[in-house]
Amino acid sequence: MPRFSVIVPAYEVQAYLHDCLRSVLDQDFADLELIAVDDHSPDACGAIIDEAAARDPRVRPVHLGENAGLGRARNAGIRRATGDYLVFLDGDDTLAPGALRAVAERLERTGDPQVLVYDYTRVDWTGRATRNVRAELLRQSGPEVFTLDQRPELLGLLMVAWNKAYRRDFIRAEGFAFPSGFYEDTPWTFPVLLSAESVAVLDRVCVRYRQRRRGGILRTTSRRHLDVFDQYERVFRFLDGRPELAHWRPALFQRMVEHFAAVFTAPGRLPAGARAEFFRRAGAHHRRYRPADATTPPGRAWWRCLLLRLGARRVFQFLRGADRVRRGAMTLAPAVYARLRTAALWLHYRVQLCRPVDPGLAVFAAYWHRGYACNPAAIETTVRQLAPGVRTAWITTAEYAHTLPPGVRRIQPGSPAYWTALARARFLVNNVNFTPRMRKRPGQVHLQTHHGTPLKHMGLDLLDRPAAARGMDFGELLERVDRWDYSLSANRHTTLTWERVYPSGYTTLAYGSPRNDVFQRAGAGDVARLRERLGIPADSTAVLYAPTHRDYQRGFVPRLDLERVARTLGPGFTFLVRPHYFYGHGPRPRGTGRVIDVSAHSSVEELCLAADALITDYSSIMFDYANLDRPIVIHADDWDAYRATRGTYFDITAHPPGPVSRSESELIALFATDAWYGTRATALRASFRARFCPYDDGRAAERVVRRVFLGQRAELLPPVVPLTERRPAPAARRGDAVVTGPAPADASSADASPARASAAAAAQRHWSRPHRSRPH
Repeated sequence: MPRFSVIVPAYEVQAYLHDCLRSVLDQDFADLELIAVDDHSPDACGAIIDEAAARDPRVRPVHLGENAGLGRARNAGIRRATGDYLVFLDGDDTLAPGALRAVAERLERTGDPQVLVYDYTRVDWTGRATRNVRAELLRQSGPEVFTLDQRPELLGLLMVAWNKAYRRDFIRAEGFAFPSGFYEDTPWTFPVLLSAESVAVLDRVCVRYRQRRRGGILRTTSRRHLDVFDQYERVFRFLDGRPELAHWRPALFQRMVEHFAAVFTAPGRLPAGARAEFFRRAGAHHRRYRPADATTPPGRAWWRCLLLRLGARRVFQFLRGADRVRRGAMTLAPAVYARLRTAALWLHYRVQLCRPVDPGLAVFAAYWHRGYACNPAAIETTVRQLAPGVRTAWITTAEYAHTLPPGVRRIQPGSPAYWTALARARFLVNNVNFTPRMRKRPGQVHLQTHHGTPLKHMGLDLLDRPAAARGMDFGELLERVDRWDYSLSANRHTTLTWERVYPSGYTTLAYGSPRNDVFQRAGAGDVARLRERLGIPADSTAVLYAPTHRDYQRGFVPRLDLERVARTLGPGFTFLVRPHYFYGHGPRPRGTGRVIDVSAHSSVEELCLAADALITDYSSIMFDYANLDRPIVIHADDWDAYRATRGTYFDITAHPPGPVSRSESELIALFATDAWYGTRATALRASFRARFCPYDDGRAAERVVRRVFLGQRAELLPPVVPLTERRPAPAARRGDAVVTGPAPADASSADASPARASAAAAAQRHWSRPHRSRPH
């Protein structure tokens, strides 16, 4: 008996069915059967299902002799199911990676409830994903297992079958089945939730709900949308047969009215000739099922209910049109206001340009106003220490205000204070460029700190890389470069690259990266406190996974299944996941305790200090982390694609700071032995540090401040401490102190110990051959 019976009905979804089936079969939880029901589809759905069954014995094909509709196709799947739990998935949707394992773990943790409700994202035809707007309803509050009476707000979720897992013996005992017709989920989900004696929730995206541009049922103009009335008649007949559930009638009545209004107002659903009939039947249902104790809904829902009850369709349409006009005016008003405000601010800025430069004001920003970070933050701190006569201000939004140290003035981007600061500040410091509308004045000093040593192509080198340049205006770029007075560099490679790809008359300051000063100044106590804040167990080796973004992909696509890696390696490792800041802090799957999402942590330097090792791909974080002299592993599974799309200045796989893996299995093999921290890894890191870390001795910010803000001559600046004399912050756990022990069983193996032994053998083979770059 499998744990899950995943039921997939298919009708005219041949373009999407491959992805749907693969998303189930590629799950890292393999204890399942996939019942794929060909609803007599006229396209290739049946053949696709048969091909999948030939490749994987877990696929159980079902072919219906005639088209029965979505509900009856699901019923056919239920009759053939043998799993503990039923999971429904439409043929054009997909399961998120790791979804079934997360569901299985939640079911086990909550004692196998009768229903488990989980979350989804809507994915439109462009590939853009938007999480369910009512996701907050799935957050754990109160008891982990409950009835709907204890969490009635769950009725506010989308009432569909595919965002839940159902215990099969519960469904069989209650005799639940799907009816025919459109909106078949309605008389299924309401009775199931109302009847369940044990319900649990999982605050995790498990389904990717495809919003098809055309062809979906809800985007089809048809009289069959009138089926919604029959479906609600079934819901209320169910209530009539369950007197103990009568108290739910007002809530279901209100959901019915909202549903009717949504169908009636949705463009393109009802044929013109069916609209009057729909409204007439909606009014009849309103009068028939309205409870005596029904309360008046607030806001717009009030007049909708009233007009439905009265059958006043034309008044309903008139008021809806008036409401659209009102909302359109409200949408237009901000645009008009924005134009007037922009003109006023530009006039304000021109006036400020006529005032003298303020010699005691320094303005800082980083990462397009994403808070107090990077080289500008380290320099700002040092300015307050060494140049107390200089007042500092930081440009960032209210979202990142919490990152500012006490006493640092915040300037809101685009505000009058912002334009005043850009017009009058003596010192302008940024790790990216300020707005193109800024006019650099005589007497102003612009320091460009950049934000890392370049591996990928930058600046003018993107002229022949249109996929990476994304429409960049190179003329405008060079105009901004001409504003720079100083360009900060961490090593010779960076100096040569910046001066070529950003050609102008600035002065290069080869002083190191100020953001890395903390690596030489922090101690063991600082590292311990950071680890405690992040929730890293004291006896665990912390590995920071920090991949860069891909120009050829939209959004964050994990290159590693860290949950699987952590399970295979055993309890001695904890993984910190830090995606590139381009992807923001959006919702991501939560880890199990040994995989921690640190994407919202404000300081990447603190994460580096807390980590005993780093896994990255082509991110500049490797050049910074090397200053800690801790193990680095390069995971280059898509090196050829990345290099071809973006372009790189050298082959990181030929000259890496540590071992290189080309697949997830190779990565596991490295960490299963001492390959990730051993003699060869140490030698590679030493060579890398000598090349890229010559100036990062803990005093880079001081050299910058003394030269730029205090005007001291270069020969009077603090000399660079040689690499051999530096003492960076110690790691909490050395590689040779890792206690691995037996790994827990992995989904792909009944016993993880042989898997671990195989990984160790693979590591030995991996390091017995010379590393060469792949041909291009």
